[in-house]
Amino acid sequence: MVCLGNICRSPLAEGILQHKANKAGLNWMIESAGTNHYHTGEPPHKLSQKVAELNGIDICDQRARRFVAEDFYNYDKIYALADDVLEDIKDIAGQNFNPSKVDLLMNELFPGEDRSVPDPWYGTEPGYHEVYKLLDAVCEKIIEKATA
Repeated sequence: MVCLGNICRSPLAEGILQHKANKAGLNWMIESAGTNHYHTGEPPHKLSQKVAELNGIDICDQRARRFVAEDFYNYDKIYALADDVLEDIKDIAGQNFNPSKVDLLMNELFPGEDRSVPDPWYGTEPGYHEVYKLLDAVCEKIIEKATA
């Protein structure tokens, strides 16, 4: 799960998908990263933590890290949470970029529509709840596909 700073959207996506995978008995390792380095080492945004906790998911131990080209060797699937993030992933990956491993996350729910998950960073708490709902729905779809 990759967003810009790895403190709002992608930590929520990581927490939600890992929670759902665990409940479904899937032995998956979900991680997240950001395409910039501004928040490296920081915990998720306090509102991301709050919204996750309200939904029974603890993301407080996560720490932001920067996406690196080698992630294409370490992960089976890489989801970008926005189109600008996908472009950053391509730039960072360089020759390591593998288009078969990466997609916009929302394409799992809305195939081919190339929708982005809105960034709640500059908004208020309701925006984080809306992002949670989107991420919850797309993560549920991923689990449904995996267990079908």
